[in-house]
Amino acid sequence: MPLALYALTAGAFGIGVTEFVIMGLLIEVGGDLGVSIPAAGLLISGYALGVVLGAPIMTIATSRWPRKTVLLVLMGIFTLGNLACALAPDYWSLMAARVLTAFAHGTFFGVGSVVATSLVPENKKASAISIMFAGLTVATIFGVPFGTWLGQGYGWRATFYAVTLVGMVAMAAVALLVPPVKAPEEHSKLSDDLAVLARPQVLLGLLTTILGWIGIFALFTYVAPILTKISGFSDAAVSPILLVFGAGAIVGNLAGGRLADRWPAGSVFGSLLALAVTLVLITFAAHNQVAVIIAIALLGATAFATASPLQMAVLRKAEGAGQSLASSFNIAAFNLGNAIGAWLGGAVIAHGGLSAVPWVAALAPLAGVAVALIANRADRAPAPVPAPAE
Repeated sequence: MPLALYALTAGAFGIGVTEFVIMGLLIEVGGDLGVSIPAAGLLISGYALGVVLGAPIMTIATSRWPRKTVLLVLMGIFTLGNLACALAPDYWSLMAARVLTAFAHGTFFGVGSVVATSLVPENKKASAISIMFAGLTVATIFGVPFGTWLGQGYGWRATFYAVTLVGMVAMAAVALLVPPVKAPEEHSKLSDDLAVLARPQVLLGLLTTILGWIGIFALFTYVAPILTKISGFSDAAVSPILLVFGAGAIVGNLAGGRLADRWPAGSVFGSLLALAVTLVLITFAAHNQVAVIIAIALLGATAFATASPLQMAVLRKAEGAGQSLASSFNIAAFNLGNAIGAWLGGAVIAHGGLSAVPWVAALAPLAGVAVALIANRADRAPAPVPAPAE
């Protein structure tokens, strides 16, 4: 794999840390800025909203630019946004800086996916995407725990200064290693780009992504109370178990890329089915400490095994003008799934208790399999025969 891919991985790592590290610093941020823990938690929601809104806006705004230029500008926004977070004097300034930073997220992964696939042969395109997405999994295992430790020991602002430095390094890596990649949509009309999103196959692909990640975050958002209140672990044991999740995520992410290269459609079905089965297993495994640790590792593997197949499926269905826009929308779909999943898990806890979360979460990826089957049948349907001219 070319070194340019690892420059994209560095950017993905920094973005992953920025998105998730705030979860471990809510007490520090809330105490310093004089807001409640729930209010501090809205900084996570604000970031997710920024991703969903920023993906189409930034992709459309930069659609005529060379893709390397787009990546550099996005990493510049990311770096300045984190610096603004570190310097934020009050809660609302920090919220605004978080939203600004999030605007780079969706388009970086969307355009980065297109660039990654352009750097390798056809039979390695999904693997290239998985290498870029590996930055997220490494951020989950190492970046977020380190950022949390740094923020708890030296103040939450120190974490954002550190991520600012990561952004500068990633920006330099993109500048030095990523070759110029000319975008075919540089001369296309915005209407042509937007028309891609009206394709039924693309819409079905986006819906499949949302459903898959609703299931993941319906459970993962509440994994700590499941481990402590059902499995009987201490609070101190949660972080090491999450490292097991992260290790599974790395394996699953790379395996998903290779499977998507060999079986493009089958990898979508297989990864979503494996995810659903794992979620159901956690319903029973949660009552045994050894079994639940194994299940959490499987959850990490099956969750991130879906990422490359889902992203590659949308890219294949959006060939031509508007591919970058569709790719960015799929990144927004991942984050929309995250937000809906967290809400769903909370609703299940309120009405059915913690023990109901895993099996209810499994229903979402199963629905994703059904949508993917519909899309696959539409792919195989014969094209309509035009009527003969009179």
